[in-house]
Amino acid sequence: MRTLRLLLGDQLNAEHSWFQQADDQVWYLMMEMRQETDYVMHHVQKVVAFFKAMRAFAAEREAEGHQVIYYELNHPHNQQSLPENVQQLVEEYGFERFEYQMPDEYRLDEQLRELGESLGIEYQAVDTEHFLTQRHELADMFAGKKTYLMETFYRNMRKRYDVMMQDEKTPLTGQWNYDQNNRQPYDGKVPVPEPLSFGENVAEIVELLEAQGVKTFGEIDPDNFLWPTTRQEAEEALEFFLEKCLPYFGTYQDALSKEHWSLFHSRISFPINAKILHPLYVTRRAVAHWEGHQDEIDISQIEGFVRQVIGWREYMRGVYWAHMPEYAEKNFFGHDRKLPEWYWTGDTKMNCLHHAIRNSLDNAYAHHIQRLMVTGNFALLAGIDPDELDQWYLGIYIDAIEWVEITNTRGMSQYADGGLVGTKPYVSSANYIDKMSDYCKSCHYAKTKKHGDKACPFNSLYWHFYERNRDKLEKNPRIGFVYPTLNKMKPDNRQMMMEQAEEYLADLNSL
Repeated sequence: MRTLRLLLGDQLNAEHSWFQQADDQVWYLMMEMRQETDYVMHHVQKVVAFFKAMRAFAAEREAEGHQVIYYELNHPHNQQSLPENVQQLVEEYGFERFEYQMPDEYRLDEQLRELGESLGIEYQAVDTEHFLTQRHELADMFAGKKTYLMETFYRNMRKRYDVMMQDEKTPLTGQWNYDQNNRQPYDGKVPVPEPLSFGENVAEIVELLEAQGVKTFGEIDPDNFLWPTTRQEAEEALEFFLEKCLPYFGTYQDALSKEHWSLFHSRISFPINAKILHPLYVTRRAVAHWEGHQDEIDISQIEGFVRQVIGWREYMRGVYWAHMPEYAEKNFFGHDRKLPEWYWTGDTKMNCLHHAIRNSLDNAYAHHIQRLMVTGNFALLAGIDPDELDQWYLGIYIDAIEWVEITNTRGMSQYADGGLVGTKPYVSSANYIDKMSDYCKSCHYAKTKKHGDKACPFNSLYWHFYERNRDKLEKNPRIGFVYPTLNKMKPDNRQMMMEQAEEYLADLNSL
């Protein structure tokens, strides 16, 4: 039966059962479309990475004997719409069957279901054969619960896939989680490896985007593209991480540094999220490397990495499918302020935000603590509309696909889901940022001042956040010392701090 199989830009799994053998009755369709470049404004490196990865994947499948229809962005038949392109090809080629791998974004899932029903031919949706859980599993596991505990899910995953286990119930050493060991600031005691770069020339794609009028933001060096976009490059990036970074990954995974934008992080989230690398393969490789180097690599380093790959990542996908599309509307605090203009430039006097945003604009990347405790922390304290922040996070990061972005933004970062993902809001004053970084030493603002000239905005905004949300948060058992401390403050000091916060909130763009 003459069959058209669709592959989306994040479905680059060469080991999928579809590709076990070539069939002259089966054609694969891949498309660069304005539908995908324009639904949110993306970082230029993100668009380039997807196009480059897609083109390489298509060429590899053709070399294996598979028949591939590939629409570049300026292809004369490209109507820039997924349904219109598929409908046109079904009519032109006389396809009798349409197949697609289940997409990981709700909007595409709905679009493809509707398309399949409208084509008038047989159609089927198949699994991507990438994730370690099914869409429904997290919802089933926590049925009837108001809060989803990641630790419960993570332990289940370790048991299911026999990762770092003594037996079917007991983890190695008897301890599941070494998170307490993974919170050290970078102290310079060990050198940070120079980030791996693949030095690829991507000028052709950059020029295509410009010629077609695709609106992007951020920086790119067309002669020296940083990111792995093929299986070979992804393998090299993984090996670099294991050899150079894993020995210190866990210790410094939360550290913030103005000198080292990626520290000891793996930077393989793009090839994993594009399905070039399988999460279980990455996990097995990492654990095997650790097992062969236990005299050099402490267990806390590898456990922190495993927790992110088979724990947090799969957990966030489960949250997404359990609560979409309603999750995209969550706004527990009713926040409605606009994102400050300097989120698009990095031109702020707050040193922590300047560096985190500039790193993001320069490299389409920031690690999880920069996202959570710098850019996200400020946005939550300032009462930024989650819709505004969603669009920024989804656009700026090379690894951002909605299923993982929105759950981290609305859930972990902004507490917009009211505590489903995080048991408390992740906010801090300048104290945490100073503890974990070298940002504060050279900042325009004074890290210890809560009000007055050059008082760090994080300090007054922190207490203002808790004061204005007292009715929603005071009874939260995870908040701890906050409200007793706030209640004991001298009225004059508290009033000056609240007035300072109001002054900053009135003109966020000037900070």
